[in-house]
Order: sequence, then structure tokens, then C-alpha cells
Amino acid sequence: METLRFQVVGEAFKKKPLKVKTPVERPAKYFGSKVFNREKMYRYLPKDIFEKMVDVIDNGAQLDRKVADVVAEGMKQWATEQGVTHYTHWFQPLTEGTAEKHDSFIEHDGKGGMMEEFTGKLLVQQEPDASSFPSGGIRSTFEARGYSAWDPTSPVFIIDDTLCIPTVFISYSGEALDYKTPLLRALHAVNVAATEVCHYFDPSVKKVTSNLGWEQEYFLVDEGLYAARPDLLLTGRTLMGHDSAKNQQMDDHYFGSIPERVAAFMRELEIEALKLGIPCKTRHNEVAPNQFELAPIYEDTNLAVDHNMLLMSVMKRVARKHGFRVLLHEKPFAGINGSGKHNNWSLSTDNGILLHAPGKTAEQNLRFATFIVETLMGVYRHNGLLKASIMSATNAHRLGANEAPPAIISSFLGKQLSELLDHIEKADKDNLFSMDGKQGMKMDIPEIPELLIDNTDRNRTSPFAFTGNRFEFRAVGSEANCASAMIALNSAVAEALISFKKRVDERIPAFAKKCEGTGHSGVFHAIIDVLREDIKTCKPIRFDGNGYSDEWVEEATRRGLDVEKSCPKIFMRYLDKESIEMFESLGVMTKKELEARNEVKWETYTKKIQIEARVLGDLSMNHIIPVATHYQSELLRNVENMADIFDKEKAMRLSARNIKLIEEIAERTSAIERMVEELVEARKQANIIEGEAEKAIAYHDTVEPKLDDIRYEIDKLELIVDDSLWPLPKYRELLFIR
Repeated sequence: METLRFQVVGEAFKKKPLKVKTPVERPAKYFGSKVFNREKMYRYLPKDIFEKMVDVIDNGAQLDRKVADVVAEGMKQWATEQGVTHYTHWFQPLTEGTAEKHDSFIEHDGKGGMMEEFTGKLLVQQEPDASSFPSGGIRSTFEARGYSAWDPTSPVFIIDDTLCIPTVFISYSGEALDYKTPLLRALHAVNVAATEVCHYFDPSVKKVTSNLGWEQEYFLVDEGLYAARPDLLLTGRTLMGHDSAKNQQMDDHYFGSIPERVAAFMRELEIEALKLGIPCKTRHNEVAPNQFELAPIYEDTNLAVDHNMLLMSVMKRVARKHGFRVLLHEKPFAGINGSGKHNNWSLSTDNGILLHAPGKTAEQNLRFATFIVETLMGVYRHNGLLKASIMSATNAHRLGANEAPPAIISSFLGKQLSELLDHIEKADKDNLFSMDGKQGMKMDIPEIPELLIDNTDRNRTSPFAFTGNRFEFRAVGSEANCASAMIALNSAVAEALISFKKRVDERIPAFAKKCEGTGHSGVFHAIIDVLREDIKTCKPIRFDGNGYSDEWVEEATRRGLDVEKSCPKIFMRYLDKESIEMFESLGVMTKKELEARNEVKWETYTKKIQIEARVLGDLSMNHIIPVATHYQSELLRNVENMADIFDKEKAMRLSARNIKLIEEIAERTSAIERMVEELVEARKQANIIEGEAEKAIAYHDTVEPKLDDIRYEIDKLELIVDDSLWPLPKYRELLFIR
């Protein structure tokens, strides 16, 4: 009996790579061709308007509405030359995706005809319906007004026939309803705080920028096979499926030769991304079969977040042209690596200094140590919040599995840097450094080699690892909006730097008195004094060992780190007193906004588990059990035929295996049916709970565990039911592109 599965699998394997005509121009020629970047602004705007826009983008100057009118006209001219007919405010609501409402340029000309118009008012502000997006109770259905407002620091771009304008999204009463608004606030906070600390070392620093380089992991699946898996289609992951005999155990896929069809997809994806100004740099096979990675050159964090959201949209569209579906779920397949989005984060000054990179002088290395330690202070004080910022129903499946870091935030520094911090902490306080007149400061610390960038090992189990001149936040999930992690991280570091500067300033007078007659101010003495204090305080966050071990869980508990594993409970860290105080003091988010976002998080968690439960129940009762009982009937007929041909003893001996299978199928289908009934009842009980937090916890504790129990029985049936009858594509078919 041939099933749809074999027809689908056969068609999928017949697909040939789509030939893509590579442009004659080199990437540098078409990079940013669909972006209204500085080069376009210089061409399409008057010189004085161009200079004002540069001041707005680089220095945060106020944007005048008259300037916006001129910019809008220049944008329209450029866009219409590219065949654009519509524009949209492109924003990032709390749905983990992006949103857009398209309007055409046409307006009545007052003479019975039409004209194309695009003004500064339309560029700067629009009014999308705020009641139809998740708001956590900030907006009611009858309170529909919300505003999207242009973010000039992220360039406008073109998708097909539409001019896309990156914007923030806020409610009528001013609360943030998106990710970009608090991200911009957090970036401003860390800029101000870091710039003031930099002035201890270099008074000429005017601005500190937060940098982000994300590494986007993803799976590709043949579109026909994807369509034949309702669980993939509706939840993004396989809710059942036994291990393939071969998956990633041979380590032959990682960095292996890229399949021809995939290479064709990657080429077109990169071309489209480069046109949109996304600086794609790296592509390769990842560890799991059918898993791949794309990584760009580092950018300003705000722009990098926008580019990642845009790329995820583009890659889905391009993949379908090549007969693929992109899977961004953090754990689409059980038993093999999941997909992350490692966030490589650093701070740099307007004069090109990487603040997390070692220098060549003692002063530069003291600055390096300062920003390393204060970053660790922020991560230590808010380790639970940082975990909450990357947690989701989907990422919870990945954390702690295979190469993913555990759900405990810690930082790996490597031997050299750890020894440096230990030396600063333990060295003689009064003899740690000396001043030698014009030669400057000399520290009693061996000069940090420039090779430090390549001198740190890698710890794949560390959620927040130092990698030479930056930190790699490895716990971020593949389908997540990077902004969530970046809001928490930049805010935590900003708070730590503010505290650091306050304490240093308080101690400078005392140390200056000690330095009387030496010609020195005592600033560096005060810095060292505070650093020693902070190195000791944040030591619990430093861990260079195996994050997967049971011993680490016990040790992390003793250190006071957050070891909670329940996703809904982890979200509560946003509402800790320390979290609320930090966000409010920095002007990033109010308590009301935080409470609303948590309501959205809990509701989203519940809905995702609810959908998975309903899909699994449907597949179990309407696909798996009927197929299993059909095969059971065939076995029964075989046993009956044996009894007709042979004597009773011989028939029983020859039918022993089939009888055993008949019994096993009966037991497992009965167990599945019982557990599906229990699953439905658990959902009903959870659904009557009114509070979103309590409901999410109930779904985590009583509904989600039953999914794994049902899966276990189904996966066992997959091993014994006739392969030609099994209704769904199996892992061996889904995981290997031909």
C-alpha cells in the first residue's frame, strides 16, 4: 500500500537546484542598492539637508519637520526610479516578527486625476491599529490608536514595489509596544554611561556604540516533505519522529561540502541580502544534517537587529523559490543539535577603540579591565533577567541540549583573562601601579599580549563567553528577536558603569590627597580600588568548566545564580525589584511596560504549548492510531492464515513474532489514546485559570510533559509499523537533502 508519504518523498528527491543568474557586478557594486543609505542621501538631498541628516544619525540631533519634508521628497524620487509604488512603516511588535501596512503614493490632484505624493508627515508618523497587536493589557480593543514613528538611524529600504521605513511602535498614551523603542533607549543609556567612564582614560571620546554580530543558524527541509508534516507546518517542530540511524554522530556535516541545491539558495539569499545592505560574510554547514549558518560583519546593534529581522523574512521567501522551507525553530528535530543565534556583542568609541580589546599600554589595559569587569558586574547582578531575555517556549527545548549552553547564565573568560583579574584582585593594593612622570602609569601586571585575541580557548557550554575582543551571548534562540537580549544586556552594563563611575568619583578626593606632591590626580588609584571590589563581587558569574554537568547546577546554586528551568517562572525575573529599578532608572521601560510585556510572554507561551497539544492530539487520533491498527489487522490476518495452513503448534511458533507485534501495537495505541484524553483534560483544567502567569505555569507543569510521553509511544510504533503505511515523512527523509 503506497502512501502519500512516498509520493511526496519521491517528488522532493526529484527537485533540481534552481539556477540563479549571478550578477556580473561584484558584491561591492550592488551592496546597498535597495537602501536609501548615505550615498543615496548625498545624491538625492540638498547638501545642507544631507548634513543635517548625518547630524541626526551620528549625534542624535533633533529632526526638524521641514527637513523631513525634503528628505521624503528625495526618498520618493529615488524609490519611484526603482519602480516603487507603495510605502510602509516597518516595525517589530511583540509577536517576534515584523509588521507592515502598505499605502500607495497616489493622492487626488484636485482636478479629477491622481498624483504621487510622499510628505515628511507620512515619512515620520503613521497610525497602525494598536489593539490588534499584543499589548499585555496596555491597550483594550476599543482603544485602537497607536503610532509608528520613523527611526532615522536605520536606513529605509525597498522590498519588491514597497519602500520600507523602519519605525518604533508606541501606544496612544506613549508606552512602547515593540522591541525597537526600548532597544534605542537601552543603547542611549549605555552610550552615556560608557562615554563618561571612557573620559577617565580619553576625554576626547564623544560617543560609545554598542556593536552586534549575530550568527543565524537554521534548517532547510524539502518543501514537499514539510507540507506532509502537519506538526512542522503548524508548530515549527516535529512533535514525533524516531531518530534516524544516521544523523550527526559522524560529525561529517559540520563545515562539509555544501550541497548544490543549498549552495544555489545561499547564493541568491546573499545577493538579495547584500542589496538590502546586510553585510553577509560567512556561510557554512552546521553540525546537524540539513543545518546551516549565515553570519554578517558586525554593525551598530540597532541596525544589526533590523537586518536580522529582515534577513529571516528574506530567507523564507528565497528558500521557497528553491523548493525549501526554512526552519527557524530552536529545536525542530529531537536528538540532534538545535539552532541558536549567537549574539557577539561589544562596545566601541567614536575614535575606533574596542573597549573589550586589550591595548598596548598600561592605561589602555586598565581601561580594558574596567569594561570587562563592569560587563561581568552587569551580567552577575542580572543573570536571571538575562536568562529571561532569551527564554521562550521554543528555546527551552534547545538550552542544555547537545551544543547549546545550559539555562544558567555564566561567563567563560579563559585562563589569561582570569589570571589578570585575579592578579588585580590579590596584588598589593598600594604597589599595584606607579606613576613615572611623562612616561605615564606602569602597572604591576605583565603586559597583556596582543595575541590575547587568539589566546582564549572556546567553551561551547558557556552562555556568555569572552572571545578575545567581545562577548558571545550564545544562549539566544534562532527565531528570537535579538533586541530582547540586547535590551537586557546593554541596560545591565549601563547600570554597572553608572555605579562604577559614582563609586570612583567618590574615592578620587581621598586618593588625590595621597598623591599630593606627585603631580597625579589619584583617578587611577580610585579606579583600581573599585575594580578590586567588583572583581571579588562578580566572581560567582565566572565559570570555565563544563556547563552540562550536574555538579555545575549544584555549584551555581551555591553561588546564588538563577538555576530555574521553568520558562514561565523565568519570565518573572523581569518583575524583580532590581529589574524594575534598573529599567526605570535608565529610562528604558516603566514598570507598567514590563508588566505588560510579561503578560504577552506568558500568553504566548501558553498558546504555543496549546497549539502543540492540539496538533499532537489530532495526529495521534487521526493519523497514527488508524495506521497502527490497520497494520495490526494485517498481522492478525497473517496469523489467521497461518492457522488455516499449519497445525496449531507450528502456526503458533511461526506467528510468534506477529503475535508479539499485535500485542505491542494494542498496548501502545491504548496508551496513546489514554494519554491524549489526559492531555485534553489537562488543557481544560489549565484553560479555566484566569491569571496569565498561573495559566502558563500550569501548561508547563501539567500539559507540556504529556507531549513527550505521547511522543515516546508514537516513536516506538514508528519502528514496528510497516514503513509503507507510516503516514508522515521520517527523520531519515527530512534530514538529508539530495
